[in-house]
Amino acid sequence: MKSLVCPGSFDPVTNGHLDVFARASALADDVVVAVLINHSKSGLFSVDERMEMLREVTAPFGNIRIDSFHGLLVDYCQANNITAIMKGLRAVSDFDYELQMAQMNYRLAKVETLFITTNPLYSFLSSSLIKEIARFGGDVAGLVPEAVLERLTERFSATMDGPADGTPAQL
Repeated sequence: MKSLVCPGSFDPVTNGHLDVFARASALADDVVVAVLINHSKSGLFSVDERMEMLREVTAPFGNIRIDSFHGLLVDYCQANNITAIMKGLRAVSDFDYELQMAQMNYRLAKVETLFITTNPLYSFLSSSLIKEIARFGGDVAGLVPEAVLERLTERFSATMDGPADGTPAQL
């Protein structure tokens, strides 16, 4: 397989994402981890910060590069001669949505979508859940790469916005 893209917001990147990247890296000659630029959403980390973290955590892989895109993923694929999209699936509910996207991407541009099941160690992980736990001082060590853990700790240490009465956050 020539090249494929792993798209997402990666706000922040988790060990689940990293596992998918590693497995994609073993299957393709060239893997692009592409950060979606969505101007209608404000993330915890800027696109530049996310790309910096991704470069740091994927550095050991010789065939992964980091990029960003806006608009349709298939347009990005066509502009960059990418023939396939790799998506990690955590649960059946992920598949329902991703199947529709895969079929539309093929219809629009003949870009294939490959699905890889998430390692069970990470099947419960999401960037949103990581941010929520970290925001309230919970321990996310082992769930995100060390470089990301450091940035999360730094980001939230200055603005601990948990409940004022000191009660634990409810998930």
